[in-house]
Amino acid sequence: MASNGIVHACPPRGKQGRKGVGISKFRFASWNIGTLTSKSIELVQALHRRKVNIACIQETKWVGAKAREIDGYKLWYSSGTRGRNGVGILVVKELTDRVVEVRRKSDRIMSIKLVLGAEVLNVICVYAPQMGLTDDIKKVFWEELEEVVQSIPQHEKLFLGGDFNGHIGEKTDGYVGTHGGFGFGDRNSGGVALLDFTLAFDLTICNSLFKKREDHLVTFRSGSCKTQID
Repeated sequence: MASNGIVHACPPRGKQGRKGVGISKFRFASWNIGTLTSKSIELVQALHRRKVNIACIQETKWVGAKAREIDGYKLWYSSGTRGRNGVGILVVKELTDRVVEVRRKSDRIMSIKLVLGAEVLNVICVYAPQMGLTDDIKKVFWEELEEVVQSIPQHEKLFLGGDFNGHIGEKTDGYVGTHGGFGFGDRNSGGVALLDFTLAFDLTICNSLFKKREDHLVTFRSGSCKTQID
């Protein structure tokens, strides 16, 4: 399982929720699982070990728009065609009764809304089109994601986790505040699209905020090739 990017927006601070459910106490994750078939137990075991509260997963390859319990987590997922795409969001059992809305936009985009005392948290899971797909498919993806983000009120908090199939590179260039300065490798067109999107919506790419060893930065290896997929 390869870890992927968490994009975070922090709107103006409101009142804190009830003790024990503040967003600052949460741990978020995002993984491209490749397929959930025969991997769901392995996945939740990893989440338990890392004490993850909410996880966005991509390439589930499960058909349908359903929910199911998996060993202490509840999974909501959205997919259209067997064997391709599919996204899902897992929420630890203690928080499932706080989920008040589930929106399945497509087999690449879905979101949930949680009410935590006085705070409202939105979590969006995405799986961006791969580099080899057409510009029309990519355009539809970004337009649909923009529609989902724009529908969230400014005073609500937002975490966007997913596999964006883009490389933002190690340099911030014109994206200070959006790019944290700790990327890896060279930027490509997918990375530019992600940076432009996050800049437009005042988001921050969280996996670029922290200095890490190279083996922790790299999310994909194949022979001598190594990259960080944001």
